[in-house]
Amino acid sequence: MSSIRLFVLDSFARHGDMHGHQLRLQAEQEHVHFWTDVSVGGLYGAIKRLAAEGLLAPVRTEREGSFPERQVYGITDAGRAALDASRRHAQDEIVLRPDPFDLALTRVDPDRVDELPATVRRRRAELERLLAESADHRRRADPWLSVAEKHALSHREHRLRAEISWHDTLIEALPGIVADEEAGARHALTGRPSSG
Repeated sequence: MSSIRLFVLDSFARHGDMHGHQLRLQAEQEHVHFWTDVSVGGLYGAIKRLAAEGLLAPVRTEREGSFPERQVYGITDAGRAALDASRRHAQDEIVLRPDPFDLALTRVDPDRVDELPATVRRRRAELERLLAESADHRRRADPWLSVAEKHALSHREHRLRAEISWHDTLIEALPGIVADEEAGARHALTGRPSSG
């Protein structure tokens, strides 16, 4: 399911006909890049793709002042049906993407295993920074958010807290992980298990 598809179709259904710049302003006003995986810069391409699929259709061109002429699009009946399907799919689908860090943790460079504790602590500090930034953003935006938007923004904070908690357990386990990795490296060099 494409978040950008859902966002674009919903925006046209909710706000009516518009051109790409209006959609971009709408996305920036809603700060969708902060709480979704929608890239504001990808909106123009998404409009063209959705128009090619027959989900949006050109309705007119507009020119404001000396700005270039802009194509205004509207959502089609097929677009409304696709929007309904996208909404249902997004609400039903659970998304937990694998974190590349997990693979890197299990494939640590034997010559740099001693750097792992500092790396994990830096990651944890960055997660704390992201949590503080997210909470601050939500507090500032709170007066303009719907109840659903408040929950969507708080979801990010809950996920960040869970990541921080997991990093705390990882930090506690680091001495054992480092020892195990060092023993594995010794075993690889000698061809026999370490005696430690």
